[in-house]
Amino acid sequence: MEAQALHLHSYLLFPFSVDKEAVTQDHQRVWGDKDHWIDGLDEWIADHGHAAGSPVAGKLGKWQRDAFRRFDMDSFAYQDMVFFHPFVRRVFFDTADSFVLESGEAENNLKVYQIPLMHLGETGRQLIFEAEDARGRMARVRVTDLRLYLFANGIGILSLGVEAEHIPLAHALWINEMMRKVYPSSGRQLREGRTPSRLALRLEGGGEPQTIVDETFGKCTMRGYLPPLARTITDLLYFLNYTTQEFEPILDERMIVYSYLSVDPSTVPPDFDQSEEYETLMSRFLYVDRIGDGYRYESDFTRDAMRQQVYRRWAHQGTLYGFTSYSNVTLVMGRFNCDEHQLKEGFLVHRMFMSRYYLTVIVALFYRATLLDFSERTALVSRTLYKRFGVAKVTETDTRLVARLMAEVQLFSNYWFFSELANKDEEQEHFVMQCAAYRLHSMKTEMEQEIEKLNTTLERIYQLRSTESINRLAMLSMILGGGAMITGFFGMNFEKGFKNVFFDPPPGWEWMHFISIGVVSTLTVGSMLFAIFLVTRNWPDYRGILMPQPPKTKEESLRRTIGQKEDED
Repeated sequence: MEAQALHLHSYLLFPFSVDKEAVTQDHQRVWGDKDHWIDGLDEWIADHGHAAGSPVAGKLGKWQRDAFRRFDMDSFAYQDMVFFHPFVRRVFFDTADSFVLESGEAENNLKVYQIPLMHLGETGRQLIFEAEDARGRMARVRVTDLRLYLFANGIGILSLGVEAEHIPLAHALWINEMMRKVYPSSGRQLREGRTPSRLALRLEGGGEPQTIVDETFGKCTMRGYLPPLARTITDLLYFLNYTTQEFEPILDERMIVYSYLSVDPSTVPPDFDQSEEYETLMSRFLYVDRIGDGYRYESDFTRDAMRQQVYRRWAHQGTLYGFTSYSNVTLVMGRFNCDEHQLKEGFLVHRMFMSRYYLTVIVALFYRATLLDFSERTALVSRTLYKRFGVAKVTETDTRLVARLMAEVQLFSNYWFFSELANKDEEQEHFVMQCAAYRLHSMKTEMEQEIEKLNTTLERIYQLRSTESINRLAMLSMILGGGAMITGFFGMNFEKGFKNVFFDPPPGWEWMHFISIGVVSTLTVGSMLFAIFLVTRNWPDYRGILMPQPPKTKEESLRRTIGQKEDED
């Protein structure tokens, strides 16, 4: 008998970065009177113009706010929040208007949305996610959850939840490996069947089937530096315009796979969960590979890697957890009572998979996406300063770019980033292993060093400009001071010979009087003209002092502004 999966439940996670400044600039109607980008999200998503022509919004419904509003003991909010430290609850749980500061602002800086799918069941309909390749292989799974996380720093995470029951293990692994793809990395991948040749979202049951999104990758071209995202992504993010680069993907052609797989014990030998074959299955599941004989990679290499990447606290029950930079998986043998956790209340491992473990995955992925986004923005700002430093054209706009970037880094480090999330050992151990797989701490250290170097470079530029300004001021003071001494000298009321020569010369010596006036006037006028020339020639250095300007309330897009400035230069 072929080995079967009782239950496959996968969340395909797509992290992306929203160009906040470009979005607010393009949609002034929404953000014209708002101070912060996150304040306009609800209105923007609710009535954004793209929604009217979106097949997703028209056939499935629009994204709706999905904040926690119930906090009684049996609510999801209560059961999830109690496992995290209080400071984490404040930051990473969207509680909408339930907790508001005295200033009237919301406590948290993220918003969670969903496209409700429960109403489909009332009409007997299901949302199906399909994938097929050039070799005729195909998979169909139910979409059970569509969720969207948007953070105040512009990072977003699209979560697509799919499920299937009683399918071959080989089919389950193929689903994870193929449905995570969001664009082909080459035409050869399509021809060889290593990436889907078609992805689709369809409504089926309870009436005529309807295709909502159908992507065949018929024509894939780069959009500047951006890859050709599948319509299954861009149509779900209908309120964002990918063609105008209002957002960009942060990772490669694969979504992150967060997956739960339950093996049917009746289809495998006894003690299968303690065998080498089970370890082999875990390696294929963990590294998002297809089924095969033995390990996909060299066996000793794979075993060594899995010692660091697999969590084995419950291995004696056949429960394994694994963590890589592109996957987070849970592998179990069947469904059973877990000590005093009764199966009639729901299988414990699956409940944890859908709740607090899912939240730790979202947090860790948010950290990774933010750090990668900072890397890009730091590189863009550094390139701008490098070009301007060579011609001494650093402006106040450049200063604001650096200051804004430093402020967001400080907010991330001091507000968002926590090395410890949970108050229970197992949850925290999972989080630590995921952070290690993402290399978060080394990335954060490197990013902070880059920001510090960027700040040091800016300080050196302004120190040089300040030194030049001081030198000009010293030279100007000497000239003006010398002129003042000369005019003061001649303005003193000397008597006798001095007066008779310069102020009241005898007949025939009037020319001495006029020559002295000419010399003094020339020195005075020359000093004043030279002072005016210096100030005019170096006006940017003095404008901020003489004519201070209030900072702009709406910042310009970092990517768009830099591109335009480089074209002008």
